[in-house]
Amino acid sequence: MNSPSPEAPEEPNAAQVMGILSGYWQTKILLTATESDLFTRLSGTSVGATELSESLGYRMPGAGDFFLALAGLGLIESHEGTYRNSPTAERFLVRGRPEYIGGYLQFCGRELNPAWAGLGASLRTGRPANAAAAEGNPYHSLYADAAATDSFLDSMDMFNTPIAARVGSLDWSRYSSFVDIGGARGNLAHRLVSVHPHLEAGVFDLPQLERAFTTHMEGLASSKPLTFHGGDFFTDPLPEADVLIFGHILHNWGAEDRVKLLRAAYKAVRPGGAVVVYDPMVSDDTPPLFAVMASLSMLVWSAGGHEYSVQDCHAWLKEAGFRPETVGLTDAADDVLIIAHKDR
Repeated sequence: MNSPSPEAPEEPNAAQVMGILSGYWQTKILLTATESDLFTRLSGTSVGATELSESLGYRMPGAGDFFLALAGLGLIESHEGTYRNSPTAERFLVRGRPEYIGGYLQFCGRELNPAWAGLGASLRTGRPANAAAAEGNPYHSLYADAAATDSFLDSMDMFNTPIAARVGSLDWSRYSSFVDIGGARGNLAHRLVSVHPHLEAGVFDLPQLERAFTTHMEGLASSKPLTFHGGDFFTDPLPEADVLIFGHILHNWGAEDRVKLLRAAYKAVRPGGAVVVYDPMVSDDTPPLFAVMASLSMLVWSAGGHEYSVQDCHAWLKEAGFRPETVGLTDAADDVLIIAHKDR
């Protein structure tokens, strides 16, 4: 019997390279549609190309090609000469929907993507392309712009909503309080205390966010009040609590700053308490592409940030005095969840 011949290797094809290149164009199409609120305009209805272009202030025939491109991307659908949202766009790209991710897209368009233009320089110098980060803390300038702040906070809520469920599944019965460090307007803290109402909850973040925190809490009409602690975690002491949460925080900073934050956390955590850390951690093997791109995003945008390995995180936590334990992946985008105990 003849053995099957081995499959011939795939012929190299420039289409792979061109597909990557066109990713930039696709991003611009998506961001432009989001900026004009096209998906909100189409929500629950079907509209012809001419009427849609006029309502958005666009001109034909360019607008027609733009709508065809969105259809090609699977974001809108063409039906008998009219356009309507795809199920994905209707769920995630309509303003006001619970899972709306437009805020994050706007943050990328305003802040993150321009910093990516300096990737080559950042690789050569090791410094961020983002001018605000090069001067220190990029969040100070970000929060000085109200529109940019709102977009960023929307994106933070989008990212930590699925993670909140994983954090909430930890055993909180032994603890009576927690503070979410860098917790923005309190989305994760609110969701956590809703599941564990015995917890006293707080959020620590820059003082500029107190207004956004207060407004968000009022909109949630939470029966359990949360406390906002304003401060800079590099210059001010962290609030005392049984548990401190560092979610998508450590990857913003260099290794020395991470250890500094974790040592400050050890002082603030009560005996028998813990620190919870989650980030899209990477390793020297072949990590998920998302985690690697997140690391490069930190390189170009933040002050020395990049993703790190689970082993590195354990080492920093031990250096600070904690006893770390990897809980596993969260339910969101390959984040890794670690809990580190303070024995005394």
